[in-house]
Amino acid sequence: MSSNVPLLKGTLDLLLLQALSGGPTHGYGLAVWIEEGSGGNITVEDSAIYQALRRMERKQLVAAEWGLTENNRRARYYSLTRQGEAHLRQERAVWFNYTEWVSGLLKQEAVAE
Repeated sequence: MSSNVPLLKGTLDLLLLQALSGGPTHGYGLAVWIEEGSGGNITVEDSAIYQALRRMERKQLVAAEWGLTENNRRARYYSLTRQGEAHLRQERAVWFNYTEWVSGLLKQEAVAE
C-alpha cells in the first residue's frame, strides 16, 4: 500500500475521536498515533489535525486545556467530552456498517447484462 493514503471525508474526525478515547493528548501525539497505528501508511498534516480539533471543539465534542509535554513544553491537550464519547460510539457504528456493506459489494461479481 502506498504511503499517503487519502482519507475519506469525515475519517479524520473519527480517528481523532478514537485516539482521544484513550485519554487527553496533544496534536503531535494524535499525529503520531495515526501514523504509527497505520504502519506509516496514513500521515496527516498538522494543520489538518488542528483544524479538525478546532471544529470539534466548536461542536463541543472535544475540550482543550494547556499543559506541559514530557519535554516540558507548553501544549494544548485535547480530551473527549461526554457529547464526544456519544458521537464516537454513533460514528463507529456507522463506519463499521458502511465498510461491511462496501466490502460485501466489492466481493460480489459484477452485474452482467
